[in-house]
Amino acid sequence: MSINRPSPLLWILGLALALRVAGAFVVDAYLDRAGRDFLIAGDADGYWELGRKIAEGEEYALYDPPRRVMRMPGFPLLLALSGGSLLAARLMLAVVGTAACWLVYRLGRDLVDETTGLVAAGITAVSPTLVGFSVLILSETTFAATMTLSLLLMTWLARIHIPGISENPWDVISRRHLLLAFLAGAAVSLACYVRPSWLLFGPAFVVYLLLGRSRIRKNSGVRETDGRILTNSATAATFLLGMALLLAPWAVRNYGVTDGRFVVTTLWVGPSLYDGLNPEAGGDSDMTYFDRDRVLDRMSEYDMDRHYRRKAWEFVSENPGRTAELAMWKLARYWSPWPNAEQFQRPWMIVTAAACWVFVFVPALAGLWLMRRRFLVLLMTAGPVLYFAAIHSVFVGSIRYRLPAEYPLAVLAAVGWVAGWRYFRKNPG
Repeated sequence: MSINRPSPLLWILGLALALRVAGAFVVDAYLDRAGRDFLIAGDADGYWELGRKIAEGEEYALYDPPRRVMRMPGFPLLLALSGGSLLAARLMLAVVGTAACWLVYRLGRDLVDETTGLVAAGITAVSPTLVGFSVLILSETTFAATMTLSLLLMTWLARIHIPGISENPWDVISRRHLLLAFLAGAAVSLACYVRPSWLLFGPAFVVYLLLGRSRIRKNSGVRETDGRILTNSATAATFLLGMALLLAPWAVRNYGVTDGRFVVTTLWVGPSLYDGLNPEAGGDSDMTYFDRDRVLDRMSEYDMDRHYRRKAWEFVSENPGRTAELAMWKLARYWSPWPNAEQFQRPWMIVTAAACWVFVFVPALAGLWLMRRRFLVLLMTAGPVLYFAAIHSVFVGSIRYRLPAEYPLAVLAAVGWVAGWRYFRKNPG
């Protein structure tokens, strides 16, 4: 009697989960000995406190004066499920990190092929950087999972073939097609509930739907042209509807707590922007100015956000040279092979992180060249890491903002590794 062996994917996911569960126990034991709750305080403290407030039914706000629209609720809501146990939260995040590896597999398989998907999942499963961050009380891994889910659904949507239309164009737009468009848009907003910076990727994808997929032949008739425009437009509109409806509950809640202001994401954009664009800025985050200014003592949270937005753009207009210089420093920090934070400056951490960087980014460059004619592959794999690079050349730079994008980028790295393996297999000499 033959026994079915576990598939390679199950081995990869099992390894991913085992490494992350082990990491959860190691981090928890280390912090317990050190008498600390979090490896990276600040953000972690805020997320944990908001998670506690959700679990106990308290007002969703931080600090005094209260900041009610400072953080999106996605990650705190996940933490609220931990029952107040940090170890339980880390183990839960280990599962989320493993799910992210599975989503990378599906993305690689559906964009390229099965082998690429397996190799990409393997890269994310064993990467020490991704394993380590998976069990910290930070939103990077949860965001990576939700972002990759949105990329997978957008991939499925973009690959739906729209044939030429000879009769009624609406015959081509099936309910399944529109449902997928709606779900893809909703998935983008789901990721925004964890990190609002993903919001603009949705409209960028809509541009691709409207322009990139349009293959109107020069000699086609008017009816075919109109049909393609109609189907692409209906798909894009449904996608945007999915985004809007999922974000609507948060926007309605914000309307109520801000005295009738329309806020789709948070009121922390202004302070974050000024953090990267002020006379004392150096490319990294330093929010000491916020505690010094204490503007919330004299203005609302909404006015505070607009105040710092205005001050940031005034700095840009008055200091264009310094703004460009800061952008270079931020990009250097974003693309850095090793961690920026002081607590991660131990030699073994630097060497490990640098090795991971080489392991991913060098083959990703090869994959970029090999996939240069397949725009959808590049959009879904290299697109996120370049998108966040552009954003954080304006705000502040850190490899923390790059890490979520390394999950889809692993697909491009896998293309490079698979191509290299096949080449040397054919040319062993």
